[in-house]
Amino acid sequence: MEQERARKWFFRCLGSVTAALFFVALVVVVVDPYFHYHKPLPFLSYRLYEERYTNDGISRHFDFDAIITGTSMAQNFKPSEMDALFGTHSVKETFSGAGYQELSENLERALERNPKIRTVVWAVDYNGFLRAHDWAQYEEYPTYLYDDNPFNDVSYLFNKAVLYHAVLPNLVMTLTGQPSTTMDEYSSWERETGLAVILQSYDRENVSPEPDLTFDAEEQRAVEQTITANITSVTEKYPEVTFYLFYPPYSICYWDALNIKGTLERQVMAEKAATELLLQCPNVRLYNFFDRYPVVCNPDYYCDDGHYNAEVSSMILGWMAEGTGLVTKENYLEKIEEELEFYLNYDYDSIYEDT
Repeated sequence: MEQERARKWFFRCLGSVTAALFFVALVVVVVDPYFHYHKPLPFLSYRLYEERYTNDGISRHFDFDAIITGTSMAQNFKPSEMDALFGTHSVKETFSGAGYQELSENLERALERNPKIRTVVWAVDYNGFLRAHDWAQYEEYPTYLYDDNPFNDVSYLFNKAVLYHAVLPNLVMTLTGQPSTTMDEYSSWERETGLAVILQSYDRENVSPEPDLTFDAEEQRAVEQTITANITSVTEKYPEVTFYLFYPPYSICYWDALNIKGTLERQVMAEKAATELLLQCPNVRLYNFFDRYPVVCNPDYYCDDGHYNAEVSSMILGWMAEGTGLVTKENYLEKIEEELEFYLNYDYDSIYEDT
């Protein structure tokens, strides 16, 4: 008798646990905050904010024919502005702090899954040319969201963090009538700008000259590997897609640091090597905005030595749409020469005279 009651108790407990797990999994599948299984449901509100969890789902299930990608240098781009300028229906998939490889792999997954993509806007971080081709700032990723293996989805379906930080906020937003995060708002930010703000993170007094300043054959090979492995390998694979690539216009304080370290010429030579490779791709339109001096030399557009505000992001889209800053085989050497002339001879001390 005791054994029978124990057996029934065991199976009741097992059934309860199974039912509870099934319910949790069902809720995650229905809400699907990272769009792993389906596109957004019209009766739910969604909070979009975790790029490395959300972007692959956008690639899988959103309806679009154009994509904006890059690091934090592209986070303030507005797909609605791109659509108005380029006649596209775009999404934004940016990765704060990403290396070239991470951006390339995500973009290739998007292109494989969505044959309708015809336009890509890609921020090619200028300070990444001389890094290793597989450089990565983040070591842990939710890779279970990136593949099509149903077995590792347990990490998604029974994940406390997903429940508390994604499913529940979406349900709360829905019940309180809050609208979903728009694609323009997704990953965007607003920060204070100006020289005083820049100097909170940039201390030129602690910038020191660096040894081994010449751009040598080894660095040439490193740039070639970085560009070919992560960019031209993708552009060549998808010749029907137009890639709008641009070097983000960092502030004059960034160039000040290069000048103090003595690495400015080396960086520009790395740019030259990258540019020559990118110009070989017929479906690449490459843009360089380092000669937009009213922006670059105005610290009021920047929150640190590199990051510009949303106003500049809008400018960049407009420049690309009208062809301003386009780099060609005919003008790239002249642009590089002008770049060196300007930034090697700029009066950097004048930036800080009133501080």
